[in-house]
Amino acid sequence: GEDSRSFHVSIQGTPPSMASAGDIPIITAVAGGQLLLECPEGAEPQPDIEWRREGSVLQEDARRQVLAQGRFLQLRAVAAADGGEYSCGDTGDTGDTGPRGRVRVHG
Repeated sequence: GEDSRSFHVSIQGTPPSMASAGDIPIITAVAGGQLLLECPEGAEPQPDIEWRREGSVLQEDARRQVLAQGRFLQLRAVAAADGGEYSCGDTGDTGDTGPRGRVRVHG
């Protein structure tokens, strides 16, 4: 599915449902599935993109991988703990003003 505001979502298995709370899209994911979030491209290439969850820089691990120089965030085996507000933006930008999306996990 696609939300033109800021995030594109791809889940293997049951399709996501999307709503919005104000300007923040809400993405509903199914526990155990896969989720792919996309940081929209700006006018110029931005090689130093970082992802944040609830305002803290997201660290990669076996289930969370940043792909294509930060353009995508892939979550595997989605769990309830993966829920929350995600944002992307320039490395070191403490304002956290980049595109945001709220992930809710069900199942």
